[in-house]
Amino acid sequence: MARLVFGLHILVLLGCWPGSGRSATFLLPTDGSNMVGQLHVVITDSRNTLLDIARHYDLGYEEITVANPGVSTWLPGEGARIVVPTEFILPPLPWQGIVLNIPQRRVYYFPRPEPKKPATVVTFPIGTARPGWPTPLGTTRIIGKYKDPAWFPPKSIQEEHRRQGEFDFPEYFPPGPDNPMGMLAMQTGFDKIFIHSTNRPWGVGLRVSHGCIRLYPEDAASLFEAVPVGTPVRIINLPVMVGARDGLLYLGVSEPVDAYPEDLDSPLLRAVDALVLHEDQQNNLPDIDWKRVREAVHAKRFVPVPVSVGAPSFDEIVTSIEPQHQAFEPYGVESNQGLPPPPR
Repeated sequence: MARLVFGLHILVLLGCWPGSGRSATFLLPTDGSNMVGQLHVVITDSRNTLLDIARHYDLGYEEITVANPGVSTWLPGEGARIVVPTEFILPPLPWQGIVLNIPQRRVYYFPRPEPKKPATVVTFPIGTARPGWPTPLGTTRIIGKYKDPAWFPPKSIQEEHRRQGEFDFPEYFPPGPDNPMGMLAMQTGFDKIFIHSTNRPWGVGLRVSHGCIRLYPEDAASLFEAVPVGTPVRIINLPVMVGARDGLLYLGVSEPVDAYPEDLDSPLLRAVDALVLHEDQQNNLPDIDWKRVREAVHAKRFVPVPVSVGAPSFDEIVTSIEPQHQAFEPYGVESNQGLPPPPR
């Protein structure tokens, strides 16, 4: 459980071991589509790793590495063409509050629209729970927001680290950028589950926590400022998502997390069910290329791929994109802590 030490302005956490961009804001579609963003291709210089590129475009580890098979994570090489998969299928309605899709490793925030302004969505990559520590599914709310949290790891987590040979694993982490909670934490109504920053940003996009949700420090700062206490939170488990845009159907497939009963179902069967359900709910849909469906399920690219008959393939789409030359400073060791990096 969590308790507050008011005199020291410290949040004491007894529940989860956390450990791990520029945010992407999009107008919500009003034409029946449920997709936002677009793919990019960049040509980078020799200084940047795939993880630098991922964080620069607010992507997680798996999103950038799976989109670029065969590319070295640490040495992509000068002049390498890097696919930047900043195209996303939105979670199912309702589009309100915070929605976390665990296998997609994405959080979506749907702020309440201002008068006479269009509705928007903000999305960030997240680090999720490691095997054996599943995040609860369902609906809750943000019940607290805390700056400069401290953390007392529970005995179960201390014992786990000692079994792994970390005999000096601390019993207490004081507030500061080296705290596993980072500098900011938002408490959900689920027991011991927080959405928070991290002192290990390169873990964002991986399964690394004991149930909590990790954000890049800069994303945590943005979300922390925007989200009021009381905001609804919905946590879902959708490794297969169907998207529609410009008359085409897309399939987004992520690796199941093997933590929930429905993950025992065949991914292909889940894809078929999702496509059939989408067809039942919509009119005038294009024919489905089931060979592409099987390929998408097998590849598990995270990024949406077209599965309509006659649509360009994912590789054809990527080839058609004019690459942009990117040159920006690598994040560096000093950015691997809870403080947001300087503006880029």
